[in-house]
Amino acid sequence: QFESGVTGMEIAQSISEGLARNVMSAKVNGEVWDATRPIESDATVQLLTWNDREGKATFWHSSAHLLAEALEALYPGIKFGTGPATDSGFYYDVDPGEHKLSSEDFHKIEAKMLELARQKNGFLRKPVTREEALEFYKEKEDEYKIELIEKRGADESLTLYEQGNFVDLCRGPHLPDTSKIKAVKLTNVAG
Repeated sequence: QFESGVTGMEIAQSISEGLARNVMSAKVNGEVWDATRPIESDATVQLLTWNDREGKATFWHSSAHLLAEALEALYPGIKFGTGPATDSGFYYDVDPGEHKLSSEDFHKIEAKMLELARQKNGFLRKPVTREEALEFYKEKEDEYKIELIEKRGADESLTLYEQGNFVDLCRGPHLPDTSKIKAVKLTNVAG
């Protein structure tokens, strides 16, 4: 038993530091959450590690966000679609604008991703209204995110995630911070 507001990570730490180091996310009443998200009511909780499909998906989705942060730092003005986890990794749909991306850029992007990962930036979840999300992306002039928001139901909850200098419209979940990402290998670029 724990007090209201406990996180999956705090539960893991109460069991062992070793478990806490390996937790990627938590399944709360059957829904995968950030391990750092407060649990406010009675719940069934499962701690997810790399050995769990949802744990791997959390790791890879967080890696996609790290890729997006690196791309935005290297190529100002780049615009983003979605960045899901796949069965064996991740990708991010991007519109590079005036920039041309090729496999020649992979080394530079991978190096930037690792530089950002070492900053140990937390993935911060922020619930927002539809209007707040639209305002944010209109200011950023990102028509792809505006389209994603407009496709959602008017009463559907929205969240932004921030890590380092990057903010993205996203349901999550994510790793507690970027430091768990120790290596990256980009394998292809399409389009």
